[in-house]
Amino acid sequence: MNQHSPADLKGRPTEAEPYPAGIEEGVRTRLRNRCIVLVGLMGAGKSTVGRRLAARLGLPFKDADQEIETAAGMTIPDIFAEHGEDYFRDGERRVIARLLQQGPAVLATGGGAYMNAETRVRIAEAGISIWLRADFDVLMRRVRKRSNRPLLQNPDPEGTMRRLMDARHPIYALADVVVDSREIPHDRVVHDALVALDGWLAEREP
Repeated sequence: MNQHSPADLKGRPTEAEPYPAGIEEGVRTRLRNRCIVLVGLMGAGKSTVGRRLAARLGLPFKDADQEIETAAGMTIPDIFAEHGEDYFRDGERRVIARLLQQGPAVLATGGGAYMNAETRVRIAEAGISIWLRADFDVLMRRVRKRSNRPLLQNPDPEGTMRRLMDARHPIYALADVVVDSREIPHDRVVHDALVALDGWLAEREP
């Protein structure tokens, strides 16, 4: 599988660098009925970047975690507390499968969603996957700002994060596109994602 990051394609953008002319229209047209699916660890910025990417492309934005909470009528921490992680993962798998069938959109998934082999197959069939990759310090700075991370509710959240990185990064690396989520303005990460998507789609044109 040929992965692309923006550095591979056009060089790392400067703050003043514009989008290549027509890039949004080109990506939207060649996307056809597929979804853009953001994967990565908690704190990678999937929801924030996803909303901005969707706005740039004129597509709906969908957050799998929010959809799961709506379907269950309870928050994700409550789902974990009352029913356990296996119950949550089963609901997550079913919700993502439904969202992928609803036409082109930008979909942000929870950190564990891409670990499910069935979900990876469904994403490959109906979408283009983007791994938002962030380093440990960036992730921890971001997740410390919120207290609704069930997997980090323990005496050693740093150790938990490192173990999640070790276990999940090799699977995230199967994604079609890799974009680094750094401590820069979110619009520049969106820039990186658009450039990488444009390159990935261009390679697959007849």
